[in-house]
Amino acid sequence: MNLTASGIALRFLFALLLVLLSYNPSGYSYFHWVHNTFDHITPYVVIAGLILLIGWGVYIKATLNSLGVIGIIILAALFASLVWLFVYWGFLSVSNISAMAWVIEVLLAALLAVGMCWSHITRRMSGQVDVDEIEEK
Repeated sequence: MNLTASGIALRFLFALLLVLLSYNPSGYSYFHWVHNTFDHITPYVVIAGLILLIGWGVYIKATLNSLGVIGIIILAALFASLVWLFVYWGFLSVSNISAMAWVIEVLLAALLAVGMCWSHITRRMSGQVDVDEIEEK
């Protein structure tokens, strides 16, 4: 299966939705929903939480499989350096917590999207295919 620009964009969009639906500074997120209704949790809250948990599981598993821990650390360091660069240039202020949270959440979504796409990208560049190892017992 070939990876296209629209495939990358969709993976990023779903990662961004996952991150922003879980928590965002606007006050409209799953975190805020649970916080505001903690004394009377409904089935809607539980179902939504389980759907988010499944999404996080899929994205984290794919990211760990394709990038590995070292790759995730290196990419996170690159994104942290970008945040530092934005602060250095004056585009972003450390004292503006809300703006900082939005930027970090978009970069977290980008990290997850790269994790979802990385096996396709490396296969295209190197011709090698990543597979999960299954031990035979």
